[in-house]
Formats: sequence, C-alpha cells, structure tokens
Amino acid sequence: MQNTQPIGIFDSGVGGLTVASAIHRLLPQESFIYFGDTRHAPYGDKSKSTILDYSRRISKFLVESNCKAIVIACNSASATAYTELREDWPQIPILNVVDPVVREVARLKARKVGLIATRATVRSELYPKSLQQFDAQALMVQKATPLLAPLVEEGFAGTKVSRGALEHYLQDPSLEDLSHLILGCTHYPLLQKEIEDYFHQKVQVLNSADLVAIALQKMLEQKALLNTHGLPASMQFYVSEKTDAFRDTAKLFFGQEIDLQERLLPA
Repeated sequence: MQNTQPIGIFDSGVGGLTVASAIHRLLPQESFIYFGDTRHAPYGDKSKSTILDYSRRISKFLVESNCKAIVIACNSASATAYTELREDWPQIPILNVVDPVVREVARLKARKVGLIATRATVRSELYPKSLQQFDAQALMVQKATPLLAPLVEEGFAGTKVSRGALEHYLQDPSLEDLSHLILGCTHYPLLQKEIEDYFHQKVQVLNSADLVAIALQKMLEQKALLNTHGLPASMQFYVSEKTDAFRDTAKLFFGQEIDLQERLLPA
C-alpha cells in the first residue's frame, strides 16, 4: 500500500460525518472515501447478522476502492463486526470507535461513567467489557437510547423533538451522579450541546470523534502509512440512498457543497 491512498470511513448514515470531519481537521493532507448506508440507517435495532452483512459489503467496496485503512465510524458496527472485518482483511489496518474512547475513560480515572447508545451497542456489552480490561475500578451504566439516531438522521437535532427525547432518556435514575458520559453513537455529537445543557455542564461528555482521529493518526504513523507528500486531499462521499439531511449535515461539517454519489451496497 502507498501512503497517498485514501482512508475508508463508513457508518449507517450521517453520524460518521462527525468522525470524518475530525479526521479531516487533524489530517487535512489525507484523502478519504466516506460511505453512509442511509438506505438501512440506523443500524442500532438490527440483528448482529444483518449489521455484519452490511459492514462486510461496505468494507469490500472500500477495499476495492484502494483504501489504505478503514475506520468503522459506527458504534453498532464496531461492536458487532470489528473482529470479523479484521479477519476478512488482515492486510488492511482497521480502527473502531470504541477502543479510543475506553482508553480515554481509563486515563481519566472516571468514577461513574454513563453510556448512551443504540440497542445493538448496549446489547453487545462491548464498552463495559473493554473498560474492565483497562480500569477494573470504574463503574459503567448503560442506557439504550434508540430514538436519538433516527432523530438526527431526519434532521431534528436542536429542536423540541430532540430535547423531549433526551429528557425522557437522561432522567433515568441510573444516570444520576455521573462523572462522565460516553456518547456511544457517532450520531450523538450532533446532540452534545443539548446533553451538556441537560446536565448543567456538570458531567464531562466524551465525544469519540476527536479521540478516533488521534488514534487513526497514531495507527497510520506506526504502519508508515501517514501521507507526508502534501498532495491536495480529496473527499468522496457515497450513500446507499440520497437524503437532504445527509447533504445538509455534510455541508455543515465541511463548509461546502459536496458531490454526493448514490451507490447500492455491493453483493
């Protein structure tokens, strides 16, 4: 592989744009190919076998598009398909969005950590199991918040609808007295300010996007795949179904109109 090849990034929809944007800010010299599976979003309520199938088909597209690394910018896919994708393509460095966050929680010596995520991520138990490997003393409580990703996909972030849904979920007694809260879905950073306001800025909210970008930089450096040529970087965006919400969100993150290409998942 050459270090000028693009990075592949995929998610069930718009959520992974938070990760792609963080990567672009930290590594502006890196080209990337983004695939949002908007036709099947969100992944959180789908079965493990379905999420694995979609993840494999998207990864196949990214590998065939000559990507030098793949970022699974989806917590549900990270929790479900990471191990299998590494086995399928051992020659391609693959990064999930869970490990960088868990390492940061352990580094912070968090007292009581909350996790809000999709049903698939909560069901996997990946976050608490991973945290135990780094910090056996930390207490983690999980809360499935299945309505939030669809709200973001439909462009309802920052509205009465999202605030009502957040209040419904966050008032759960298990989330009292948190020191930290993990946004366990890459859609949720679009709701971060509302979440921080709900907790009156007394809970440190952990956004995975920046942590994943830093972890990617380190991984590329270790593999001698970091682009040091200073060539103009390109951004390619694919979706399985074009939506106005995706186009508008991408423009918000990248400050320009994007060339959005529609492509069905490969067989």
